[in-house]
Amino acid sequence: MIPRRDFLLGVMASSVFLARARADIVPDGDIRTILQDRIDNARQSVGIVAATFDAGRQNIVTYGRSGAANDRPLDGDTVFEIGSITKVFTALLLAEMVTRGEVALDDPVAKYLPDHVKMPTRNGKLITFLDLATYTSGLPRLPDGIPNFGDNPYANYTVEQLYAFLSNHVLRFEPGTHYEYANLGFGLLGHVLALRANTSYEDLLVSRVCTPLGLGDTRISLTDSMRERLAQGHESSLKATSNWDLPTLAGAGALRSTANDLLKFMKATCLNEAGAPLRPAIDMLLKTRRPVNNSNQTVGLGWFVRSENDDEVVLKDGGTGGYASFVGFSKRLRSGAIVLSNASNPINDIGLRLTNPAYKLAQYPPEVSVDPAILSAYEGVYRMTPKFALTIRAEAGRLYVRATGQPEFELFAESENRFFMRIVDAQGTFLRNKDGAVDRLLWHQGGRYQYCTRVP
Repeated sequence: MIPRRDFLLGVMASSVFLARARADIVPDGDIRTILQDRIDNARQSVGIVAATFDAGRQNIVTYGRSGAANDRPLDGDTVFEIGSITKVFTALLLAEMVTRGEVALDDPVAKYLPDHVKMPTRNGKLITFLDLATYTSGLPRLPDGIPNFGDNPYANYTVEQLYAFLSNHVLRFEPGTHYEYANLGFGLLGHVLALRANTSYEDLLVSRVCTPLGLGDTRISLTDSMRERLAQGHESSLKATSNWDLPTLAGAGALRSTANDLLKFMKATCLNEAGAPLRPAIDMLLKTRRPVNNSNQTVGLGWFVRSENDDEVVLKDGGTGGYASFVGFSKRLRSGAIVLSNASNPINDIGLRLTNPAYKLAQYPPEVSVDPAILSAYEGVYRMTPKFALTIRAEAGRLYVRATGQPEFELFAESENRFFMRIVDAQGTFLRNKDGAVDRLLWHQGGRYQYCTRVP
C-alpha cells in the first residue's frame, strides 16, 4: 500500500519454486462466499475480483459491483489501481536493464542524476540501485511535500521538489543496512531508470516489461478502453473518491491493471516457465534477500517473502485512496492468487487465504447502531504518548478518529462502547470512571493494548 497501512503504529533463482503440485485451487463457490461476506456483511468493499491460478488452470470470481457510472459488471478485464504492486514492476524493469548491461545493481544512483543533485550519503556509503530496490536505501518512506492525506496527495509533487529534498536530506542509516518501506525509494528508482533510458517511466515500462509479457491493460495513462472498464474507487467508509496520480514518483505506485493482466504477470514471474520472456531478469528478483522488521519476512527486489505455515509465500500488496490489491504465490503449493478491490480497506487476508488455505481470514464483527448522544460523549482528545494523541469526533450518528499528523478515519460500532476500524485491524473501547464520565480509551492494535487518557 502507499500510505494508509501505517495508521498509528507509527524472482527467485530457477530452483526456488520447485515443489509439489497443489491438488486443487480453492473452489469458486468458497471464494464467492468469502467475497459476499466481506462486501454484504463486513461492508469492506463495493466490489472485488479474485483470481486463483496454478500451472494448468486459472479461475476468476467476482462479487459486488464496479460502482462506475456505466455500471459495467465486474470481470477479469475490470481496471483497478494497483498501487504499490507497481514496485515489483519497477524492480523487474531494473533487472531487465541490468541484463542489457545498461545499469548494474551496485551502481550508485547519483551516477545517473543531473550534476546539480546531491544524493545523500552516510559514512561515505552511496545509495545503490540494489539499496533502492530492497527497501534499504536509508531514505525515509516519503519526502517532504507530500501530505499524509487528501484526495490525490502525490499529484502536485514535482521533480524539482524531489531533487531539492535529496540534495538537503541527511540519512539516519547507512545504505543497505536498515529496512524502511520505500515509496520515495521506488519512485526515485523509476525516475532514474527513465533518465538512463532517456524516456518516460511509463514508456520504458511498457516497452521493456508490459509488451514482452503481453500486458495490454497495465498502464498509467488510461486508454479509452481501460477508462470504460475502470472501477470506481471508494474510501474506507465506502464513499466514492478520486483516482490518484503520481507523476514524479510513478515507480512507487502509479499503475492500473486488471486481474487478467496480473494473472499473466504472476504466471510469468512465479511459475518458472522455461524460455519465458524476461526469464534472466525474473530470476534476479529474489537472488538477493534482505531482512525486514518481521522475523518471518524478507525482501528481494520489490517482492516480499513470508515464511509461515511450512511455506514461503512471495507477495506484494498495494493500496491507493480508493483501491486495495494483492498478488501472491505459494512456493510449496505452486499456486497463487490475485485480489482486487475498489475500496481502500485491506484485503491481504483474502489473498493469503486463497494463496495458501492455512492462513486465516480476518473477522469483522457486525456493525450496530449507537445513540448519537452517546457518540457525542466520546468526543475529545485521548493522549497515547506525550507527542501522540487520538482525536475523536462525532457527526451525524457516526464516529471518527484522527491520529496526530494523520488523516481521519471512521470508527464502526460493534457495541455501545467498543468500535473497530476497517482500514487496519484496530479496535478502541471507551471507558468511564466511577462517576460515569468517559475518561479513557483502551486502544488495541498489532497485538498490543494501550490506555489513552482523555485530555481535560
